[in-house]
Amino acid sequence: MTRQIKTATGAALLAAITAVPAAAELKWENASGGYVQIYGQVSPAWQSVDDGVQSKDTFVDNAHSNTRVGLWVVQPMYQGTFKFNLETALGLRSSGGVSQTNTPKGADWDRTDLRKIDFSYASESWGTIYVGQGSMASDGVADITLNNNGMTTYNAIGDFAGSFQFRTAAGALSGVTIGSVNPSLDGGRQGRVRYDTPSFNGFTVSVAAGTDVLTPGNSDKYYDIALKYAGEFDGTKVKGGIGFSRRDSGGVDRDDTFGSVAVKFRSGLNFAVAGGSRENSGDYTYVLAGYETQFLSVGMTSFAVDYYNGNDFGLAGRESKSLGLGINQNFDSINTQVYLGYRNHELSDPGTAYQDVDAFLFGARWKF
Repeated sequence: MTRQIKTATGAALLAAITAVPAAAELKWENASGGYVQIYGQVSPAWQSVDDGVQSKDTFVDNAHSNTRVGLWVVQPMYQGTFKFNLETALGLRSSGGVSQTNTPKGADWDRTDLRKIDFSYASESWGTIYVGQGSMASDGVADITLNNNGMTTYNAIGDFAGSFQFRTAAGALSGVTIGSVNPSLDGGRQGRVRYDTPSFNGFTVSVAAGTDVLTPGNSDKYYDIALKYAGEFDGTKVKGGIGFSRRDSGGVDRDDTFGSVAVKFRSGLNFAVAGGSRENSGDYTYVLAGYETQFLSVGMTSFAVDYYNGNDFGLAGRESKSLGLGINQNFDSINTQVYLGYRNHELSDPGTAYQDVDAFLFGARWKF
């Protein structure tokens, strides 16, 4: 199959997704204010990667916000609210899992695709407690933005094409992957107990302790804390956070400190800055600039450019860089967004030269 035929096939599939009519809300309410709701999304994309020697085109699921389905059970109870959230990805081929040497199966679900099995109880007076598989306290703290371009320009560089290896100047695969040298260090999801304080003038503190309950044979322990803020001043939105996480793997600690802040002006201009460091193992900075406006009646149009610069991840003296561009168009009536993103990846080591890796993602996300 030629590259042109592949591209045409991907475009046809994405067009079919955007033609799907908006589904009626799958929500059932009871007389006491509670409800049960089913939700989900479909997130196909066409990935094209050129490593300087060869190119590879693959139909994938966008790893930043993958295809998933979930269930909410919400019930007011004792001056608060009880919630249960069950959510799973469908195990479709991930944009972050394809490489020069591996093309995962189109669908291969296993229990690590379970995102949430989460029970919570929230009270305005004393906060929220969570128990189960779900977000740690610092999940999302390194990735805060205030635009609609997260499917392409986002501080999770490895989601775009993270398993692809850099090639040396001579053309050999190096074994060094994009994802390994461009981490955001952001907190993830584990089986945990978590507590969030009530919001005080826009500030919230979260703490959590957990373990990996989904990966067989993994007994690592995780602990983290985060301070988050959200506010608005005369139409200017501000959101930010800072977090610290520790992973205890058989008595060996790995400590990460990271954070981000984003601002969006009434004009549609928006900016984000992030940074983080892993103790004795590297640090990075990340910046994003974007603009969004409603050129079309169908929904918001968003543009963004971002830049990542990492140092010393995996090797002293190593420098990794990534420049991304993205455009996103919302179609509000069918709960769909269509996007096109490009990302260039650079790597340099002391005494070793690598070829750049260029990647494109063209996709759509339909929510129901």
